[in-house]
Amino acid sequence: MQNKVIITCAVTGSIHTPSMSPYLPVTASEIADAALGAAEAGAAIVHLHARNPEDGRPDQSPEAFEPFLRVIKQRSDVVVNLTTGGSPYMSVEERIRPAAVWKPEVASLNMGSMNFGLFPMLNRFKTFRHSWEPEMLEGSHDLVFRNSFKDIRYALETLNKTGTRYEFECYDTSHLHNLHYFYTEGLVQAPLFIQTVFGLLGGIGPHPEEVLHMKRTADRLFGDAYHWSLLGAGRSQMPIAAMGAAMGGNVRVGLEDSLWAGKGKLAESNAAQVRQVRQIVEGLGLEIATPDEARAILALKGGDNVAF
Repeated sequence: MQNKVIITCAVTGSIHTPSMSPYLPVTASEIADAALGAAEAGAAIVHLHARNPEDGRPDQSPEAFEPFLRVIKQRSDVVVNLTTGGSPYMSVEERIRPAAVWKPEVASLNMGSMNFGLFPMLNRFKTFRHSWEPEMLEGSHDLVFRNSFKDIRYALETLNKTGTRYEFECYDTSHLHNLHYFYTEGLVQAPLFIQTVFGLLGGIGPHPEEVLHMKRTADRLFGDAYHWSLLGAGRSQMPIAAMGAAMGGNVRVGLEDSLWAGKGKLAESNAAQVRQVRQIVEGLGLEIATPDEARAILALKGGDNVAF
């Protein structure tokens, strides 16, 4: 498995708003189609959020996830990863509910509180269809995405009993140390799947030296007890993926993380980004992991043991 690269695709998220791209999935059918397209293109894991189909705002009710979860399960063996990040404006109790109800193979878990600056997007996008969109972006001037030790412990104690494993989202080196604390306390088990996040305002930047710093820190803290994955926000998406794959990491792409397929060109689908990063991975002489290979690498419980 050493030559296998797991591609995760995060198909919609809660950061980008519907007015920013006509290709951003909003309805349950659009999210299902986007996930299935990404899987067909080579993603072993799809990372999923739900949205209100009327105005596209984030919706973390378990009921909003059900329609696309059942379609994806029926039509693909892709590994499903449900967000517990939801929206940084939500409480941890609200954010955890979909994973607690649907018991996926993987759930994301943010590993520390941080400033979460989305307002720079107001410099690029000026026209919005829904009033909540500019209000959400403007509000991030004073937004702290809360993920306290109490919050993280609550998530772990809620989800550990379901057999769900985690995509540990680490936006800075302090988040790696937070994860190490829970690892030494025995609340999380190896192999850890650590997703290092670069380029979001409030977290670590996307410079190659910062990528190396995160990797060195994770190596020192976790040794061979973890599998590394990387994502870059916005225009840093593919450069970060290329660097990470060349360094032996796994990669994450998708319209949650970047709307773009190149300078000034919107990506027309999640599958297009998966194909782009797959070309990078295979150009390095590496192979992409299948869903079942990803399950074996990450020690997942299997698609038959979810609640959808």
